Amino acid sequence: MKVLEIKNLNVALDGEKIIKDLSFEVKDGEILTILGPNGAGKTVLLKTLLGFLPYQGEVLWQKKTKIGYLPQGLTQLKVKDLPLSVEEFFKLKKVTKEETLKFLKSVGIEENAFLEKRIGDMSTGQFQRMLIAWVLISKPEVLLFDEPTAGIDVGGEETIYSLLHRFWKEKNLTVLLVTHDLNIVYKYSSDVLCLNKKGIACSGPPKEVLTTDLLEKIYGTEIKFYQHKSS
Repeated sequence: MKVLEIKNLNVALDGEKIIKDLSFEVKDGEILTILGPNGAGKTVLLKTLLGFLPYQGEVLWQKKTKIGYLPQGLTQLKVKDLPLSVEEFFKLKKVTKEETLKFLKSVGIEENAFLEKRIGDMSTGQFQRMLIAWVLISKPEVLLFDEPTAGIDVGGEETIYSLLHRFWKEKNLTVLLVTHDLNIVYKYSSDVLCLNKKGIACSGPPKEVLTTDLLEKIYGTEIKFYQHKSS
């Protein structure tokens, strides 16, 4: 079943066409990873799907689809001056303390005292885990993540993506993910959508469509990656 269908999508910002004649669909339960170089329109696409930007064409969500969104570049440094504790931050979602503790525990944060911590005083890894809990506590059906591990070390990246994959399986989610990590793409993605400044460069299962030659054409440089094999 289709969760989302895009038909002839065009988006222009300040007179510059960022997305041109883009058409694709997302199926229920899919993990679709959106790849492409900087400036290809990945973040613009997610913001357009959420209704934040004007566009021409059709964005057709399944009726009453509940969406969770984690934007690019949101780190603890961006909010370090906000006088909010973790508990106060979650109250913005109108949830109880018990619900907050439950979802924090689900992402590996189990100390009750953590609720009193200022959101700007957390480590990068703690902050990203907290944000995942914050997005999930609204019980979305579709998750949009724009480079959710930016600024996290390699070990932390693997932890965050493992968490996302676990929630995808447990909660029957549909995920649209922007990342530059090709290893993660092979390990977790059902399908990929490769964008460049000319439109779609590839679309389909990563093991079928992602080749070294194609990636070099998309990114304009030699790309090296390790292809995960199922055990």
